[in-house]
Amino acid sequence: MAVRAWLRSSGVLIAMMLAIGTAMANDGYQKAGGLAVYHGIVPAPVVRGHPSGHPESTMHGGPGTAPHQQHLVVAVFDDQTGARVQNASVSATISGLGHVGQQTIQLEPMKIENTITYGGFVTLSGNDRYAIAVEITVPGRSRPISVTFSSDHVQ
Repeated sequence: MAVRAWLRSSGVLIAMMLAIGTAMANDGYQKAGGLAVYHGIVPAPVVRGHPSGHPESTMHGGPGTAPHQQHLVVAVFDDQTGARVQNASVSATISGLGHVGQQTIQLEPMKIENTITYGGFVTLSGNDRYAIAVEITVPGRSRPISVTFSSDHVQ
């Protein structure tokens, strides 16, 4: 009886470790098609807190006042050279579990400290695990590159 309980709890522990390892493996960073892609999410109130003359206070039309609004940021690098990709077209499709509440936004280039990153505002309206599918089109490449991140949002 004790052996069965030990095997059952060991199995649960191993499954949890595998799930956590998988979640952490793509947490904020992925490689695909010769690109290294990083993503981050910053609550919009952080951006709203910049002084009115600060360039980030007006980017993407400025942060709205909707509750649960987030600023999605994506940085793209050439995986071989480490050079930042500054001429891409980047979009993100965000959806909750089961593709509920799907929304697609074009991420705009943002010049901060002489580097280009891509960003836009999105509303994550409920407690959910969101899929963030990022599509990157780089001039001179035959097809777009896609990566998908996940992000837990808790209100």
